[in-house]
Amino acid sequence: MTVSMTFLDHMRRGAKEILDRFPDGLKPEIYVVSFNIWRVNYDPRFPFLTIGYNTESEVRRALDTECSYEGAARWEYSYWLLEGFEKLGRVPEDPVGGELYVEEMRKRGIWYDGEAGPLERPQVEVGVEDMRDSVDERLVLDFDEVCIGLARHLHDSGQLDAALGRAVPIVVFDMDRPEWEIEATEAANPPSLIAEFSAHVGGS
Repeated sequence: MTVSMTFLDHMRRGAKEILDRFPDGLKPEIYVVSFNIWRVNYDPRFPFLTIGYNTESEVRRALDTECSYEGAARWEYSYWLLEGFEKLGRVPEDPVGGELYVEEMRKRGIWYDGEAGPLERPQVEVGVEDMRDSVDERLVLDFDEVCIGLARHLHDSGQLDAALGRAVPIVVFDMDRPEWEIEATEAANPPSLIAEFSAHVGGS
């Protein structure tokens, strides 16, 4: 009996493979893994996750050239390496993930085509714009949960430790929602791993 892969299964498998492909020569320098959430053209039906990292060398470079405070260089993604990393989700680079994502969202009724509103319309008297906004919010929250759960899985399964040889924090962020970064990162990590991050950003 063939068991179909779920979108979460795909994300877990893809994330492990990405971690394993981090350059061996850089692994001793990697002190944080970055989970950067994006949406193609700001459309919540096209979410994807870029999995990257920052290094001790990059912190030193930032301090030498553009930043005077080590805490900022170390924990603020504006000073990090952000380009050239692999992507998972509904993005051309991940066609399997994109198909699984759309299939699952349609089955759950969290979807709409074009700009006319959701296909699975709620049985309430609201306008098309209201329905679309509601589905958009559910799509965003659902992908947030997938990414935070994925980070926890990488910790709990030991896959992150195995890939890098030690535990490091995963900082989860969305450039369109900077205020969400603290909440997401705290939810994605054991508290002991993000003590320095939380102290810098003023988190709990």
